[in-house]
Amino acid sequence: MKYFIDHLQEKIEAKDSRICVGLDPHLDLLPEKVLAAELLEDLEANQEEIAAAVLTFNKNIIDAVADMTAVVKPQMAFYEKLGVPGMKALWQTMAYAKAKDLIVLLDGKRNDIGSTAGAYAEAYLENKKTEIDSITINPYLGSDGILPFLRNKERGAFALLRTSNPSAVDLQDLKLDDGRTVYQAVGDFLQELGSDYLGECGYSNLAAVVGATYPKELKEIRAQLDSVFFLIPGFGAQGGGAADIKAGFDKDGRGAVVNSSRGINFAYRKDEYAHFGADNYAKAARAAAEKMKNEINEVVK
Repeated sequence: MKYFIDHLQEKIEAKDSRICVGLDPHLDLLPEKVLAAELLEDLEANQEEIAAAVLTFNKNIIDAVADMTAVVKPQMAFYEKLGVPGMKALWQTMAYAKAKDLIVLLDGKRNDIGSTAGAYAEAYLENKKTEIDSITINPYLGSDGILPFLRNKERGAFALLRTSNPSAVDLQDLKLDDGRTVYQAVGDFLQELGSDYLGECGYSNLAAVVGATYPKELKEIRAQLDSVFFLIPGFGAQGGGAADIKAGFDKDGRGAVVNSSRGINFAYRKDEYAHFGADNYAKAARAAAEKMKNEINEVVK
């Protein structure tokens, strides 16, 4: 049995790519060619047509970037808002990504306590019919809300640690009596809890989400946690650049993937890629993914 984290690290090395492509179908940003604007005038009445458009868009993006990345990350909220048709589109998207030999990281921020956390784990990480390799979770309910997500060692979990949003400081930067911040204490907790789930690569199946928008903290957290793999969001649209994320990797250029969603999905809307045009949005996405891959490799290596 191969640990999830070893499988992920092998894929990263095989592709020589440290990027993660988010699949966040912001409906108002989809090309007219894919989704007619008038369908958005009544979201509930047109769920089936909109969900079909989302699936088409996702498949084309996946086809365009499959050789540029090891991981795709659908954000569940964009599919849930479309009801049952949207959730079908999500499952079909994940199955399509798996058919392209990509690792699927489902961004759902799931969690609860006890049996409820166990039910989430069964639904997403233990059901053999799901095409999910890992899921994001909220660690703030303690170990009984995390351990169920680690039962299947072939799949993994990414716990929120230091998120990329501006208001993260409201709670995550609060100081404890021992002088640590809340996020530092959570980091120590995650590393200790994950020590029983270490793969051969030296990292744990219990990974963490650490934002690119706080490079100083990212560097400190990397020094603090030597066995915790990072998902680094906030690249591109949220303001993080290649230089900002360098400190999230270990000395061998391992231990992290960097996510971009809008910056790749909707690259055709940026001046840099406008020459592709809306009809060639997938080609623009590929160009953006290739540029991101190369920029990160350059600073990491």
